[in-house]
Amino acid sequence: MNGSAHPSPGTVDIKLKRGSAGLGFNIVGGVDQQYVVNDNGIYVSKLKEDGAAALDGRLQEGDKILAINGVALENLTHRATVDLFRTAGEHVELRVLKKFPNHVNGPTGSRPEPNPPVSSLEVLVALGAVVAVCAVLFMRLRKKHF
Repeated sequence: MNGSAHPSPGTVDIKLKRGSAGLGFNIVGGVDQQYVVNDNGIYVSKLKEDGAAALDGRLQEGDKILAINGVALENLTHRATVDLFRTAGEHVELRVLKKFPNHVNGPTGSRPEPNPPVSSLEVLVALGAVVAVCAVLFMRLRKKHF
């Protein structure tokens, strides 16, 4: 693709044959719709079950698509990239930068902090505390009436 014999580290070339449902994945990103902070790239957002990409197995959600049939996707809008995919033909070659294992997509701070799960021990301690408070209140009320 584009004259380079070997992809750079972390990139792979993937050839897909368009099926009845297209290539079988959705994309996000572009210069007009940044998906990753300070990155205008195009990313795979979803693989369609039984689509050409899912059946091939190499393309994954979160991968960055660098080129389609040798055409670099740098500085393209989302719409222009979609148009490239639509006119790419039956056999499509993608140059893909594989996602990093700890890569987080989306703007920084856009995801809520996960709440840690509550353990059974914590629930039992809380219930024990409630029972103890109720017992103390009950005993105080009982002493006042006798």
